[in-house]
Amino acid sequence: MQARNSILVLGAGELGMAMLRNLSRRAGITPNVSLTVLLRPSTIGSTDPAKAQDVAELRALGVELLAGDLAQQPEAELAALFGRFDTIVSCTGFVGGRGIQLKLARAALAAQIKRYVPWQFGVDYDVIGRGSAQDLFDEQLDVRALLRAQSRTEWVIVSTGMFTSFLFEPVFGVVDFERRTVRALGGWDNAVTVTTADDIGALTTEILFAEPHIANQVVYTAGDTVSYAQLADAVDAALGAAARREVWTVSDLQRELAADPDDSLKKYRVVFAAGKGVAWDKRKSFNAQRGITVCDTAQWIQQNLR
Repeated sequence: MQARNSILVLGAGELGMAMLRNLSRRAGITPNVSLTVLLRPSTIGSTDPAKAQDVAELRALGVELLAGDLAQQPEAELAALFGRFDTIVSCTGFVGGRGIQLKLARAALAAQIKRYVPWQFGVDYDVIGRGSAQDLFDEQLDVRALLRAQSRTEWVIVSTGMFTSFLFEPVFGVVDFERRTVRALGGWDNAVTVTTADDIGALTTEILFAEPHIANQVVYTAGDTVSYAQLADAVDAALGAAARREVWTVSDLQRELAADPDDSLKKYRVVFAAGKGVAWDKRKSFNAQRGITVCDTAQWIQQNLR
């Protein structure tokens, strides 16, 4: 008989919904797997059409809804909630503010759950190291240190690179379709690894159910790893014409950040321009090694921006 595996997903934003859709498909064909999502009470009862639609979809998928507030509830209360589950997957992002990731990790360990997947769906924090321009990243290293220092709860960190959609966000400034401009962070040979939210949900599901069992390690995914020159070429192909190309140098971006030190986007730009820990060989990724098809940059452009 297969062991029970009750899974709790924290949050139902862009990644949380992708995670829950994929996990629900797996739960539907795997014995003894149950799926719950923790949402704020205000979200569960929201009359906002988008939130109400997500809640309706989750109910239709057979996902149990659990009311809770990760920011407001004390650690001990969260530990009591978490203790009812075997596996917790955190899809909260950084929106909860400083200290939340460490609080969740401590609560998960206090609950003595079997397996924890923290919110680390991003760059390689180990390689970037402490003291980077994006100060939120230091807390990610604190979470890793906490998990590595114990052996009671298994953990899996999924490094995905940037969300593919974020690379094309006008506010981020790298791809500006209105102005038909592509900007390289640091230089044209600099590269960035990206994975779509849908693929992160699908690949994390595969990682959680993989045989042999995956535990206590960092697993890398890659929808694509592209240099900014390759990205510009892909944009040219989509536009059917050459886009204007600009370079935002590290020193330029550092000056901009110094003038506006609380701007989170400017912090991210400096980190990506530095080019350290933000890209890895796609051939070595979990999806490439398992032969799993994912969405690359050119496909994403074709599907979303034509």
